[in-house]
Amino acid sequence: MQFTSIAFTLFFTFVFGLYWFICRKNLKLQNILLLISSYVFYGFWDWRFLALLAGSSAIAYYLGLKIGGSEGKTKKIYINLGLILTIGTLFYFKYFGFFIDSFANLFHIKNTLTLNIILPLGISFYTFRIISYFLDLKNNKLKPETDVLAFFNYIAFFPSMTSGPIDKGGLLLPQLKKERVFTEEMAADAARQILYGAFKKLVIANSITPITQNIFQNYETLSGSTVALGAILFLFELYADFSGYSDMAIGFARLLGFKITKNFAFPLFAQNIAEYWRKWHISLTSWLTEYVFTPLVIQFRDHGKRGLIAAIILNFILIGAWHGPRFTFIIFGLLHGIYYIPLIVRDKLNKKKKFSGSFPTLKELGNILLTMMIVCFALVLFAAPDLKAALGMYGRIFSFSLFSIPQFIKIKILGLIGILILIDWMNKDQEHGLDIKRFNPWMRRGFYVFLIFMIMYYGVFSNGSFIYEQF
Repeated sequence: MQFTSIAFTLFFTFVFGLYWFICRKNLKLQNILLLISSYVFYGFWDWRFLALLAGSSAIAYYLGLKIGGSEGKTKKIYINLGLILTIGTLFYFKYFGFFIDSFANLFHIKNTLTLNIILPLGISFYTFRIISYFLDLKNNKLKPETDVLAFFNYIAFFPSMTSGPIDKGGLLLPQLKKERVFTEEMAADAARQILYGAFKKLVIANSITPITQNIFQNYETLSGSTVALGAILFLFELYADFSGYSDMAIGFARLLGFKITKNFAFPLFAQNIAEYWRKWHISLTSWLTEYVFTPLVIQFRDHGKRGLIAAIILNFILIGAWHGPRFTFIIFGLLHGIYYIPLIVRDKLNKKKKFSGSFPTLKELGNILLTMMIVCFALVLFAAPDLKAALGMYGRIFSFSLFSIPQFIKIKILGLIGILILIDWMNKDQEHGLDIKRFNPWMRRGFYVFLIFMIMYYGVFSNGSFIYEQF
């Protein structure tokens, strides 16, 4: 059930009506409805995996209570058991087949073990919530949750369970245990964010998808300039698709009275790779910064800049591996880690850049374009189905045909990307891309009409799936 589908529109309208008009004065009823809605939403994809979702939630809830009632070695055993079971489940469904297949191919053995393993939708997102819960209990950042309804809702919260953002327990659990308030201002802002997310997904991402698919599937017959164009377009496709989903997820959550994690902060205007990752997939990068990078920095603190480089590279290898069991993802992460080295050597890792005026200077524009260039270079690995295809694409890009006129240039696509950039730039200092409360009412209405017109006229409704659902 996709956010942009008629089925979801009907589903959410029904849930919204029950939630605010029937259950409004009863928090427990709201949470029961929310949990049922989340399981219906997830079961719409494949009801067989509801048992896995419920079982994972029940085990985490039970172990959380046991952790809270124990001390010393016993507490450590329960924490480690929870982490082993959660990570083991993720490993089995997402990575077991990869390792078995690789082993079988290495020794030329026929493999029949992994043929029937299906990757459950959103498993990387909801298992990371469970892992963070156990780690927060370990670090005494959370107390064990005793409200079973709140805990199960935290794991299965449907606006963000299939493609994020990855919310931590400290943010979402308290909201699930207190009365939610509905205000017109909040609803209006949520609707604006949903509208802009739908525009990015249906108009920008879905319009670019056929072009990038054509380029990446036929790269061997295309010029280097065309393959390079495909990498550039893929950046805009991925951004519009993923940030569009995040905007809608945040908007739908706000309509239900929740504030969830911001996932994008206009990364297209980042002036270096560190700033880019501070603005891109924020919930994942902040999760890994807290639970992986910071402990590694502490561990390597005696090694100075070399230790910091090692921590960042290991962190980004894990970011690559999080996306799936492919060597291309591992190298994708490694490459981004390597991009950080010049910043570390020059002590500019944490230096934040602010724009000096209403328009970027030539230096700022150059920094933006350089950052986009190295990101697009790495995205070839992200888009390629395997390492052979990635190397083939790089081979085409670094051929003499790079200087030829690329194919598949469409004025419409360039115009749509230009509109995306303009709207983002205009609101780059706001909470989201359509945060236009500061505009007068007539200008706001004009924006809404314009985006609705663009969706109705240029929207591509045939491709409802989101790229990050596969992760």
